[in-house]
Parts: sequence; C-alpha cells; structure tokens
Amino acid sequence: MCTVPKPYPKEFRDDVVRVARSREPGQHLRQIAGDFGISESCLANWLKSADVEDGHKPGLTTAEASETRELKKRIRVLEQENEVLRRAPQRISRRRTCRENDASMPSVKSCSFEADGRRSGRRSA
Repeated sequence: MCTVPKPYPKEFRDDVVRVARSREPGQHLRQIAGDFGISESCLANWLKSADVEDGHKPGLTTAEASETRELKKRIRVLEQENEVLRRAPQRISRRRTCRENDASMPSVKSCSFEADGRRSGRRSA
C-alpha cells in the first residue's frame, strides 16, 4: 500500500521559493533543494505554482481551483436533484392510477406494476 507524504507547511514552501528566486547566478536548483531536503522536481513545482499565484504566469490559482472544484460538485448535486424531480411526475401519476383502480374495485384491490418492478398496491380479499 502506498502512503502519501504529508505536505510541507506553507511557510516552509514560501521560504524555499524565496531563497530559490533570490539565488546567486551560479547556484543550481538541485543544490537549493538538497539544502532544504526536498527533491529538485518538488522545488520546480513550487516555483511554477508560486509564479501562477503571484500572477507572473497564466493559470488557475489555488483559490480559483478550489472554487472550480466546489462549483463542479454543486453542479453534480443539482443535476441529481433535477433528475429526481424530472422523474417524480411519472411516479406520482402511476400511483394515482393505482389508487383510482382500488376505489373502483372494492372487493379485489389490484394495481399495475411501477417502472422499477415493485407493486404499488396490495391485494386483499
């Protein structure tokens, strides 16, 4: 089973990005990453996301990505609710038909099957 490492604290990431941006001309990212105990690719990813957050490069910021994720979740819920409401009149009309049949036949109560295969009424003698 794979375990995901804990994310580094935001303050730590911000400090590492600040040091990497203010590095001397001959200093490589690999050396800075090694000094802080992280991988070079991790530092490169932090620099890219910091550039997007600061507006230096185009892309979704963390807040925008979070908002987009929440909106997509809300859309899924609304679509499910819409589907339920769209199917509701069909189920209600089938049940009304069944109740009307029950009233017209007092000695034997029988109903048609609903779309999902369950009986909507009960038999009695």
